[in-house]
Amino acid sequence: MGILSARKVGMLLALFWMGTLCYFWLPNHIPDFLDLRSKSSVKSRHDVLPRLHNSNHVPNQIRMHQLNLSSGHNDSDVIHVCITSDGNTLGGMVALINSIISNTKHHVKFHLVTDEDSVNHLGNWIRASSLKEIDFEVREFPESWVSGKIKIRGGRQELGSPLNYARYYLPKLFPALKEKIVFIDDDCIVQGDIVELYKTEIKKGDLAAFSEDCKGMNKRLSRLSNVYAEFLDFKNKHVQERNISPSACSFNTGLFITDLSNWHKENITGQLEYWMDLNTREEVYGNERGGGGSQPPMMLVFYNRISPIDTLWHVRYLGWTSGTSYSKQFIAHAKLLHWNGKFKPWGRIAQHSDVWDKYFISDPSGKFRPIRRG
Repeated sequence: MGILSARKVGMLLALFWMGTLCYFWLPNHIPDFLDLRSKSSVKSRHDVLPRLHNSNHVPNQIRMHQLNLSSGHNDSDVIHVCITSDGNTLGGMVALINSIISNTKHHVKFHLVTDEDSVNHLGNWIRASSLKEIDFEVREFPESWVSGKIKIRGGRQELGSPLNYARYYLPKLFPALKEKIVFIDDDCIVQGDIVELYKTEIKKGDLAAFSEDCKGMNKRLSRLSNVYAEFLDFKNKHVQERNISPSACSFNTGLFITDLSNWHKENITGQLEYWMDLNTREEVYGNERGGGGSQPPMMLVFYNRISPIDTLWHVRYLGWTSGTSYSKQFIAHAKLLHWNGKFKPWGRIAQHSDVWDKYFISDPSGKFRPIRRG
C-alpha cells in the first residue's frame, strides 16, 4: 500500500508540474474556461439579434460591429454613409468602403443594406479583413416592400433588382437616423476626403444634392441628351400635371446627399412609391431611351428641388463603354469615380479597373471574384 501510495503521489505531482509547464509554455493551446463562458454568452446574445423585430416593423437588423467611440468624437463629428448592394455586387460595396476610409481621417459610420442571403457573407468579409475596425451596421432589405411595384419596360433588366430601390427607404431602414447622409452606389470609388462631400450645401427649400447631367465632361460621354424627356412619358396625364419641362436637365441618382429629417417631413418615400405603383398600371416611364429603374421616380419627386454637387465629386459614365473615356491624369484628380452603365469595375473589360483593384479586398469565402482579362 505504501508503494502504491508513493506511486500515486508521484504521478499526481508529475501531472501537476506538466500542466503548469504547459500553461506557461503553450498558453494558446490551453482553454480559458472563464473566457469561454464569456464568449458563449456574447454569442447567444448575437444569435438572437437577427430574429428581433421592433414595434415599427423595421426589417431584421444585424449589428455586425460597433466601434467604441473615443471621447474625441461626438454626434456632430460623424459622417453617415449609406451603400446598398446585393450578392452580385457585394465586392463593389467592400471596395467602396475601403476607398472611403483610406482617404479620410474623419469618423465615418457606414449604414449598409443588402439582401437576406448576403447579410452574414458581408459581415464575415468585413470582420476577416482590414475593415474590421470600421463603424458599421447591416440591414436586410425586405423585398416585400417593393413587391408588385417594379415594372421595367425597356432598358437594362438588372435595374429591376429590389436592392436598386432600397435608397427610397432610408428613413424606414434607419428610423433613428434624422441627420444628413450620403448615399453612394456600389459601383463607385472615392479618392477624396469624404468630409468635403458631406459638407455639400443643401440650399433652403431643396431636398437633396445631386449631379446634373447637362453640363461639362459627363454630358459629352453620355449617349442621352440628359433631359427629362429621355426618362419620362410626357403623354401621361399625371406627368403633365407635375408641370415639368421636357427639356429640364436630368440628374444622376447614384450619388446624393440628403437630410433625413426633411425626408420624413416631406414623406419622400410615400411619393416615390406613388410613382412606382402608377407605373405598374400605366406607362409613366420605362420605354424612353433612359429606360426604367429607380431613377425616373426620383426625377419626378425631386424636380426643381436639388442643389448641385461639385463636378469632381461625381465623375460618371465610366461604365458606358469599355474604351477609355478619361485620361489617367484626370482620373487621378477625380474625387469620386462612378462606373454607371453595364461595364462594371470588377468586370473583364472595364476601363480604369486598376483604380478599383487598388481598393478591392479579396472575399475570404471566394464567392465574389473580379473577372479580369486572361
